[in-house]
Amino acid sequence: MATVDRWLLPDGIEEVLPPEAARIEVARRQVLDLFQRWGYEFVVTPHIEYLESLLTGAGQDLDLRTFKVVDPLSGRQMGFRADITPQVARIDAHTLRREGPSRLCYAGSVLHAQPRALTTSRSPIQLGAELYGDASPASDVEVISLLVNTLELAAVPDVHMDLGHVGIYRGLARAAKLSGAVEQQLFDALQRKAMDEIAALTEGLPAQLSKMLRSLAELCGGREVLDLAQACLVEAPDDVHAALDELLAIADALSLRYPELPLYFDLGELRGYHYHTGVVFAAFVPGEGSAIAQGGRYDDIGADFGRARPATGFSTDLKTLVTLGQMQLDEVEPGIWAPDNHDVYLWQAVQKLRQQGARVIQALPEQTMADALEAGCGSQLQLLDGRWQVVPLAS
Repeated sequence: MATVDRWLLPDGIEEVLPPEAARIEVARRQVLDLFQRWGYEFVVTPHIEYLESLLTGAGQDLDLRTFKVVDPLSGRQMGFRADITPQVARIDAHTLRREGPSRLCYAGSVLHAQPRALTTSRSPIQLGAELYGDASPASDVEVISLLVNTLELAAVPDVHMDLGHVGIYRGLARAAKLSGAVEQQLFDALQRKAMDEIAALTEGLPAQLSKMLRSLAELCGGREVLDLAQACLVEAPDDVHAALDELLAIADALSLRYPELPLYFDLGELRGYHYHTGVVFAAFVPGEGSAIAQGGRYDDIGADFGRARPATGFSTDLKTLVTLGQMQLDEVEPGIWAPDNHDVYLWQAVQKLRQQGARVIQALPEQTMADALEAGCGSQLQLLDGRWQVVPLAS
């Protein structure tokens, strides 16, 4: 390998340099402080663990995005986390084992074997919040509201929220007794809104069920879509009506809390269909081809850990929030340059300034004022009248 090649990073893997790294860290602290004010407790999960628990309930998509290695100690297959959500679900179900609702949050790097899209990073900083132990729409309203407040804190402009409910399609597919293969084909056709394929796949079904399944591809738009859905799905099974009622309740609550937030509904959009069990949502901004944040209800994910618990939550990429947002972050104060001098009184002056919150950089041997400027210093410590004092940096 040529020397220059040693510094290359894999596609989709990037390093974050100053001052952008400082901006990301400040944003991380501010968002986690917001989560804490809402009652969400911070957890830290391992970067790597056994594959069986890492992929529990997460579906094939996560399996394909997970880097896999063999543990040299046990010989078992392990994976680098590609999504923190299943790990937090394990903490709730197996480690904490609380009886009542539990609110947990996290922020950490994840690694994707394959990017979500060609232009996206394979090493995002996943930030999210999860609410366990409550099956009511109130929990979904809470986590969506927390997501909206997170985007407001990050000052991401022109956000609109997409809402759907996988229970509507799932209930119709169950009533139609679709085989697994046909259900998957119809699912794929609905995502592409391929009307001819949808018609062909539903052709042999009872007329009413066929009509309702075909209507899902067209039930997209503003709040009026939900009223239209009630009319189009009037003959649907009870579980479909229950799902639609949940979506209506959540939409009404969000409209009251955030009257300026554009809400878009798409009953044929089944984001995370094999993972989620109820309402699904995603935040979009103009100019971005994919969602900047997403989430939904994923009940019973803890069953494989010995405890099936209702669950809902969301996640986003912290680096994306900082890139798209206009968050007001405190500017880094210019540093204070201290000379290469082992005088104990200089040391005491440096320590006092640091305790007061100042950034003090002490010169190493042979460093010059050019180094002080490169380090972002605007002043220096000089011995004046027998005391070490802060004065403007000499040019």
